[in-house]
Amino acid sequence: MKSIVIRSAAGFAACFTLALGLAAPALAQDNWPSRPITMIVPFPPGGVADAVGRPVAQALSRELKQSVVVENKGGAGGAIGMGAVAKAAPDGYTMLMSLASMTTIPEADKLNNRPSLFQLAQLKPIARFTADPTVLVVRADAPWKNIDEFVKDVRSKPGKYSFASSGNYGTMHVPMEMLKANANLRILHVPYTGAGPALIALLGGQVEAVATGPASVLQHIKGGKLRALAHWGDAPLASLPGVPSLKKSGYPVEYAQWSGLFVPAGTPDAIVAKLRAAAHRAADDPAVRQTINGAGSPIQYLDMPQFQEYVNADARKMAEVVKKIGKVE
Repeated sequence: MKSIVIRSAAGFAACFTLALGLAAPALAQDNWPSRPITMIVPFPPGGVADAVGRPVAQALSRELKQSVVVENKGGAGGAIGMGAVAKAAPDGYTMLMSLASMTTIPEADKLNNRPSLFQLAQLKPIARFTADPTVLVVRADAPWKNIDEFVKDVRSKPGKYSFASSGNYGTMHVPMEMLKANANLRILHVPYTGAGPALIALLGGQVEAVATGPASVLQHIKGGKLRALAHWGDAPLASLPGVPSLKKSGYPVEYAQWSGLFVPAGTPDAIVAKLRAAAHRAADDPAVRQTINGAGSPIQYLDMPQFQEYVNADARKMAEVVKKIGKVE
């Protein structure tokens, strides 16, 4: 084999520069994180993604020895923030705390023949933190004391009542559409930009009902402002022990409003491995558990491989649900 001899200083400099270029990505991964990280929450403050994202961001800051800054980027039922992360540089400095609506939005875009702001394949799951059934709540001064009274009254007065959501095909809209179809209800859908604004509308009397995660409403239920009528789970809720499931009440619909951490799909494996380890430790952090459990959403952690399977299964299920809901104006 012939040896290669570099016969000029210029040739040596070129090879040296090339070597540095090849080594730079590996060096960047080894040094990650060397600057603050942004965690996009694709909804305004006051919802489940924000309630989970903020304590997790604080714990990740401690674990990674670098600031993790939460940025609320709401709009389009969460699609704007999700799309921003999907298109971000895959360098570990932009991550997403998402909700289950990310599995319905691309399907809804396809159904409505409109360009999607992101596709699931553009986002890589790191870890799931919670997976709560949504809870149907009304104001404490509402006439309905249980789910049967609510269904009977709404059914008898088609179009009179309304419910608020975080946006079309989102985690507050989809479960209500499932209940509407199962119980033969006509109730007006009023979309907002997130759970926070939707709850303000409910508390202010602009709408009569909301379906959302326990973390968004538990304080209002305990404070006597809201009443929980039922939930979309298949087992009793520890945070709301007296509230029945819709399934047990004769309306066999189930829906989980999960929250999970994602990064752009091209993020290097070395960075993903560090982030997975930090996320696992964050889920075990006593401060995180106390905050999230106290909000009514117990940690239900899944690491990347199991979470990927969970997301894929949820996406298949939600594709069928979106088709049944149909086009929404």
